[in-house]
Amino acid sequence: MKLLSANSNRLLAQAIGDYLDMPLTKARIERFADKEIFVTIDENVRGEDVFVIQSTSYPANDNLMELLICIDALTRASAKRITAVIPYFGYARQDRKTGGRTPISAKLVANLIVRAGAHRVLTMDLHAGQIQGFFDIPTDNLVAIPFMAKDIKANYTNAHEIMVVSPDVGGVVRARALADRLGGDLAIVDKRRPRAGESEVMNIIGDVTGRNCILFDDIVDSGGTLVNAAKALIDRGATSVSAYISHGVLSGKAMERVENSVLKELVITDSIEAPEHVRNHPKVRIVGVAPLIGEAIRRIANEESVSKLFD
Repeated sequence: MKLLSANSNRLLAQAIGDYLDMPLTKARIERFADKEIFVTIDENVRGEDVFVIQSTSYPANDNLMELLICIDALTRASAKRITAVIPYFGYARQDRKTGGRTPISAKLVANLIVRAGAHRVLTMDLHAGQIQGFFDIPTDNLVAIPFMAKDIKANYTNAHEIMVVSPDVGGVVRARALADRLGGDLAIVDKRRPRAGESEVMNIIGDVTGRNCILFDDIVDSGGTLVNAAKALIDRGATSVSAYISHGVLSGKAMERVENSVLKELVITDSIEAPEHVRNHPKVRIVGVAPLIGEAIRRIANEESVSKLFD
């Protein structure tokens, strides 16, 4: 087995290598003057089981091309099996037609990865579970809920005061899974979105008075939905509001919104390599998922069950 890291999240790749006690495969990923990507694998990979670690986060197109070219290089170097390890799968929010003459980009990206030569995909907390079906190869979708639940139990001593909150109706299944693991209650923020990029909180389903609320979702991008939901919960009598999010995209003025919000804390995973201003922000805490992904890689390589990780 070999681990190959592209450039999007080398810190996570190194942590996965440390967990597996395995060095990263030597490779060079370079840019020509016109920004074309060139990849050279500097080790023999013939007949090897290779795992390519690359989140397709910002800049999404560059990181996606790096992943595809790495897979192609490994295919032409006669690797026996290639697994695309994509902790954060970009384009996942474009998983359906939202109107006339619009694409389903998540399916297009899945096709590109398969056609490039990947034999398997390992990812984490897909925006929509059905994206697994977009791939014509085996796809494992890990969930960060066990890590989140463990962190919450370590930081909140009074479990009866915790209420897990879904920031929208679409995330209810995800939030309920966390609430069940914690043995806590569930509330839902019912919101209406007037136009793309804007959200308006309409109602809170559930009594949050005197509760320490934990907003739980898969992605925080601009932060608008999260900040509005937190304010609505405080207005309805919540004692405090924290947010646990799998993928910290945090684009644009997201950190400014978080800093000026009523959020007590924003907890994200390292599926996306956070820039320094995010890592050092007093309201942000990062939970490492290298043990989760590393153990899944070990199980795949040894032909063991991945689903037993969540029993």
